[in-house]
Amino acid sequence: MFDSLTQRLNRTLKNISGQGRITEDNIKDTLREIRMSLLEADVALPVVKTFTARVKERALGKEVNLSLTPGQEFVQAVYDELVNTMGGENAELNLAHQPPAVILLAGLQGAGKTTSAGKLALHIKDKLKRKTLLVSVDTYRPAAIEQLQTLATQIKVDCYPSDASKRPEDIAREALEFAKIKGYGVLIVDTAGRLAVDEDMMAEVKTLHALTDPVETLFVVDAMTGQDAANTAKAFAEALPLTGVILTKADGDARGGAALSVREITGKPIKFIGMGEKIEALEPFHPDRIASRILDMGDVLSLIEQINDKVDVDKAKQMAERISKGKGFTLEDFRDHLEQMKNMGGVQSLLEKLPGMGEFGDQLKDQINDKKFSHMTAIINSMTPKERRDPQIIRGSRKRRIAAGAGVEVHEVNVLLRQFDMMSKMMKKFGKGGMPKMMRAMGSMMGGMGGLGKLLGR
Repeated sequence: MFDSLTQRLNRTLKNISGQGRITEDNIKDTLREIRMSLLEADVALPVVKTFTARVKERALGKEVNLSLTPGQEFVQAVYDELVNTMGGENAELNLAHQPPAVILLAGLQGAGKTTSAGKLALHIKDKLKRKTLLVSVDTYRPAAIEQLQTLATQIKVDCYPSDASKRPEDIAREALEFAKIKGYGVLIVDTAGRLAVDEDMMAEVKTLHALTDPVETLFVVDAMTGQDAANTAKAFAEALPLTGVILTKADGDARGGAALSVREITGKPIKFIGMGEKIEALEPFHPDRIASRILDMGDVLSLIEQINDKVDVDKAKQMAERISKGKGFTLEDFRDHLEQMKNMGGVQSLLEKLPGMGEFGDQLKDQINDKKFSHMTAIINSMTPKERRDPQIIRGSRKRRIAAGAGVEVHEVNVLLRQFDMMSKMMKKFGKGGMPKMMRAMGSMMGGMGGLGKLLGR
C-alpha cells in the first residue's frame, strides 16, 4: 500500500534535510517534487494544488521548534497536511439510534460492497458487540444474494433470506420489520450497483434510503481506481446524504490517490479501509496512522492492536513456560508462530507497519512473502508427529517424502530445518532471559531472507 508514493516522497524529503533554515527558495524544488509524486500517485489535481499550498504555508509559517532541524520541520509540515487532507481523525460509526440502526451500503458494481458488508458485520459483532442482521437487496444479481448468505454463515451473523423475484424496497421493508421484531441492534443493507452511475440506480438507492432511514450511508469504492474513486464518490454524495466512505482493495493500491483525494473532494470521511480478501481485513481508517505509513514511519499502534486481537496469549504463555523449563521448542510451535502471523494479516501486513521498511523496497517483499511462509507451513504439515517433535531423525528418504507431500523441492525442506534450528536456539536464549542475544539470533535467521535480518540483528 502506497509503496511508490512512499519511496518517491522519501527521496524528495531527504533533499531538504541538510538545509540550515526553511525559506521559500530552498523548498521550491522540494514542493515541485512533492507535486509530481502526488500526481504520479493519481491524486486529483485540485487536491494536489491545495495540498502543496498548505504545506508551504505550514512550513514557512511554523514557529521554530528547538528540538527539530529545519528538515524535520518540513517533514512535520508534510505529515500534518497528509493527516489534514485525509480527515484529521478517525470517524467512528454512529450507531446511537433506536434499534435497529440501519447501515446502507452504496457504490458501483465490482467495488466490493457485498464483501464489505460481511466484513463490516464481523467488525460490529466482534468490536462493538451488537447483534447484527445482513440483507441483500441486489435482485439483479442472485449470486450477490448467495454470496452474502455464505459470508454470513462464515462469520456467524444472521442474514435475512432475500427473494430475487421481489422488489428491492419490499425486501428492505420486510428485513427492517424482521430486525425490529427479533431485536437486532444493527441492520446492514447491501444495495445493487451498476458499471457506471445512472439514473435508475440513483433513483432506487434514494428510495431505499427514504424507506430505511439509515444512520450511516456508506459509499464503497475501489481504491485502485485512483482519483476516479473520488469523482464517483462525489457523484453519490450529491445524490445521497453520505456519512462516510469504505475504501476497498487498498492492499493492491501502490499509489494511494484515492485515500488522499476522497475526503478533500467529497467532504466525507473515510471510515474503513479494506486491506485484503480475508473477512477480517477491514480496518478503521486512522488518517494519522496512514500518514505515518506513507512517510515510512510505520504504524506501530495498528500493529499492537493486531497482536492484541489475533495472538493467542494463553497459548504463547504456555509455550514460554515450557521452553523456560528446558522442554524445547518444537516444529509444531514453529508452525503455530507461522499461523499466528497468517491470522494477523500475513507477513506483508506486518512489515508495512514497521518503521523504515520502505527503504528495503520490492527486494524485501520478494524475499519475505506469504507464499514462502505458506510453503513452510505445508512442509511441517507433511511431517509425522514424531518428526515434528524430533527433527534430528529427518534425513534423506524422509526429506524426499516430506518434500513430495508438501509439493516443494528437497532444498526447501533443508532451508526450513536450518531456520527452525536457528529459532530453536533463539528460544533457548529467550527462556534464559537473553533478549539481546535473541534479537541477534532472529536477525541471523532472517538474514538469508532479505534486509529484515539486518534490521532485527542490529
